[in-house]
Formats: sequence, C-alpha cells, structure tokens
Amino acid sequence: MFGEFVKEKRLLLKISLRQFARDLGEDPSNWSKIERSAASAPQDEAKLAKIAMILQIQKDSDEWNQLFDMASIDAGRIPDYLMSDKEILKSLPAFFRTVGSIKPKPEEIEKLIDIIRKEG
Repeated sequence: MFGEFVKEKRLLLKISLRQFARDLGEDPSNWSKIERSAASAPQDEAKLAKIAMILQIQKDSDEWNQLFDMASIDAGRIPDYLMSDKEILKSLPAFFRTVGSIKPKPEEIEKLIDIIRKEG
C-alpha cells in the first residue's frame, strides 16, 4: 500500500528509484524492498515529511495525510490521530466488526453515524 503509493507518485514525477533513494539518503536496494512491500514503511515523521517533499506533496493535503496513514497501516498501527480521538476510539470495535462481517448492534451504528455527522 505505502510502497505502491510512493512508487506511483515517483514514476509520475519521472524520478528514478536510484535518484529517489539518493535524495532520501537511503540505499536503493533497501528502498526497492519498501516499494515492493517486502519491507515496512518508515515511521519517522521527519523521514515521511522528506518523502512528501521529494514527491511534491503539500503539507496537510489529502495526499500528505494519505502518505502518513499508509505508513502507519503498513506497520500494523492505527494512525495516531484516530487513537487520540476518544469518540472515534470508542467506535472502532463496531467498525472492526462491520468490516469483519459481524453485524454491530443498532445503538453502535447510531453512535458511529452521529460521530460521522459531527466530523462532516
């Protein structure tokens, strides 16, 4: 997910793997593993910000958030901004059951709908 996203952006900008890795201060063979999902995405915020800069992704844009979210998910973590929101955190069990094909209770669905409405 993360590696595919970065590779797609890199190729659109016509940046070679070697040039990208050099600009990032990484070994090209190691970076290739990340792009092929054979290695996990970096978790360091400064490194992710540098990746965004190289890929011409504007800070706080949808692509910026997507890059950081995919890095977290790639590492098997729920993004920090979700973990710090108590309302969203309370709704995650119902969400997980829903995506796992386990029907949530009606009151859980109503709570989730209320949260989504408030955020929108």
